[in-house]
Amino acid sequence: MDIQQIKQRFKIIGSSTDLDRAIDTAIQVAPTDISVLITGESGVGKEVFPQIIHSLSARKHGQYIAMNCGAIPEGTIDSELFGHEKGSFTGAHESRKGYFEVADGGTIFLDEVAELPTQTQVRLLRVLETGEYIKVGSSKVLKTDVRIVAASNVDIPQAIQTGKFREDLYYRLNTVPINIPPLRRRKEDIHLFFRKFAAEFAEKYRMPVIKLDDEAQETLIAYHWPGNVRQIKNVAEQVSVIEENRLVNRETLISYLPENISSNLPVLFNQGKNDENLSEREILYKVLFDMKSDIADLKKLVFGLIQNREGGKDLHPDQADLVNRLLERIEAAEESQSKERPIDIDDIRPQQTVGEANPSAHSVDAIEVAEVEEESLSLRDKEMELIQKALKKHKSNKNAALELGISERTLYRKIKEYNINE
Repeated sequence: MDIQQIKQRFKIIGSSTDLDRAIDTAIQVAPTDISVLITGESGVGKEVFPQIIHSLSARKHGQYIAMNCGAIPEGTIDSELFGHEKGSFTGAHESRKGYFEVADGGTIFLDEVAELPTQTQVRLLRVLETGEYIKVGSSKVLKTDVRIVAASNVDIPQAIQTGKFREDLYYRLNTVPINIPPLRRRKEDIHLFFRKFAAEFAEKYRMPVIKLDDEAQETLIAYHWPGNVRQIKNVAEQVSVIEENRLVNRETLISYLPENISSNLPVLFNQGKNDENLSEREILYKVLFDMKSDIADLKKLVFGLIQNREGGKDLHPDQADLVNRLLERIEAAEESQSKERPIDIDDIRPQQTVGEANPSAHSVDAIEVAEVEEESLSLRDKEMELIQKALKKHKSNKNAALELGISERTLYRKIKEYNINE
């Protein structure tokens, strides 16, 4: 049986290379009796592969039992796997066969095998190595011929380092590893899954099939789907049931994607999020938007101070100096398209302070304006003179600004401020 036939039989969707490789490995290992460890993230469909292996093996007519190791309480898991004798513990009113006895000659699938208690791991290792086990409450050694296929979404080597999983059991289970790729590595399959689930739910709920426009399809493929197939099925069902418009656009689709899970989508920073949960992309957006906001606030402040001066209210020399410094920094930040670091107030605050701030000085939010040594008013005249000389020399605002060492925008502002005839 080839890969395509397996996909049709077990209703496997997708054509990615990694998926085909995993299916091919399952086909190759099925006729043997060696143990298989299936790894992959939650929701990728690991439970299908043990069925493939069992159906293509010589044990296909034997019993197939699937057991989720994480769903059974620690106190009863040994009884479930190995059975128990009557009276072996409270509530054991009669003897019970375990899975290894019931599935003799067949296959047992141990899902979430990393959740097994340490003592149960020891018992399981013995079964794998010798085929022997002992019921709970008994001393009689029993034999079983069971093939074990295990699966886990946990990084087992990491669990070994933390002492939660036995290294010898790992190597015994991991004779042949099969890794199921996550949905984000199978981008060509994402839309296929959505269409399949949308069609199923349309039939189930007796309504027209939901469809995605081009932008929504791009968004669907760009999203990283941490819950994999299980998550995309959930989203398809929600959209199918809730949306009246059967053609879904990008904005509508995004509203069904979890906000607290980062994705590859270029979404804007959400101010309501906790900074601890931000991805690197979102942190970058936050910095850029915060910097833009700071620049806007500084502009308002500076223009307010300029209006005071134009309205006949003289600025304190400290404030005049601060205005010029702020405008220079704002223009530099804008011209570099926010590539530089955010404006540092310490860089533009006057460094030499003497005594208290002048009571008549205009108050500035978030910026302390300290009184500095009063500069000579001739600096203003000197600046006007230099600008006039540069303009006369170059006959070009651009070249004049270059020689003066200021931006062309700053030069235009100075010309207007000093009422200089060009």
